[in-house]
Amino acid sequence: MNILQTIPLNHYIMLSALLFSIGAMGVLLRRNAIILLMCVELMLNAVNLLFAAFSVHHADGGGQVMVIFIMTVAAAEVAVGLAIIVMMFRKAGTTDINLFDTLKW
Repeated sequence: MNILQTIPLNHYIMLSALLFSIGAMGVLLRRNAIILLMCVELMLNAVNLLFAAFSVHHADGGGQVMVIFIMTVAAAEVAVGLAIIVMMFRKAGTTDINLFDTLKW
């Protein structure tokens, strides 16, 4: 018997909602660019958890395929985001997003 089938689907939905809410609050409240990237990753992982849980619940592989696509997009997002953060740190000496407009000069 699969471990995902022994735990009720409601538990996965609540955990995913909690993780997504923590990530969303982090994006809204924090000003550090690295923390923002981590919060976006937390939100994407919450969606991945939900896709995987529903995929097992409905015995369909479509959710697991979506998890692979989301992981690919997340990897690209991290690569581009970290490159922007490094450029911002070299220019301004900080990762505070309030100084992000200094990059256009």
